[in-house]
Amino acid sequence: EVQLVESGGGLVQPGGSLKLSCAASGFSFGYYALGWFRQAPGKEREGVSCISTSDAATWYSSSVKGRFTISSDNARNTIYLEMNSLKPEDTANYYCALLAECTTPADWTLEGWGQGTQVTVSS
Repeated sequence: EVQLVESGGGLVQPGGSLKLSCAASGFSFGYYALGWFRQAPGKEREGVSCISTSDAATWYSSSVKGRFTISSDNARNTIYLEMNSLKPEDTANYYCALLAECTTPADWTLEGWGQGTQVTVSS
């Protein structure tokens, strides 16, 4: 059974930083891709970033490129999303997702996702 457990969300001031973690189990970690998507109340789901655990290839949404960094620790079956220069519009529930491959979100095939972790950017 695929399990994805997110952690690291919280309340942060604009310009601040947070690092999200996603601990994965129930599948062969090095043979898939993992990503992050977010959803705010009343807004559509938005793909934020993904990483291929086999070759570390990455993709970022234009809204976060240059501010967010995705990484993978294959020894710990965990991926991370380091978020810097946070803005109020980054406020959302962030979900970790298991993907067939790391592509643009229009082509994402979600094999599973976690329960989400809330990120709130506010002064």
